[in-house]
Amino acid sequence: QVQLVESGGGLVQPGGSLRLSCAASGTIFSPNAMGWYRQAPGKQRELVASISSGGTVYYADSVKGRFTISRDNAKNTVYLQMNSLKPEDTAVYYCNANWTILYLERWGQGTLVTVSS
Repeated sequence: QVQLVESGGGLVQPGGSLRLSCAASGTIFSPNAMGWYRQAPGKQRELVASISSGGTVYYADSVKGRFTISRDNAKNTVYLQMNSLKPEDTAVYYCNANWTILYLERWGQGTLVTVSS
């Protein structure tokens, strides 16, 4: 069974940093695009950052210059390094990956990031 397992959320003070990880398992194929979404209370889920299998990245304007997405294709793992965190970054963060060859898309279980003093 193909699944994504996330780790790395938690409580951090404003200005602090966190690193999220998301590992794909259950298939020998590397995902095509991988990305991170977030959903704050009372708001819709939004795309934060994504990275293609070739390394092309996208960032939402709200996180440009503060967040960095990367991936390790050998480990089928995507990372989100979050620096200079703000209270408005507080949300549940979800990993997403798709496999074109498998006609498959998967979501992680979500990890809570709370930015508060």
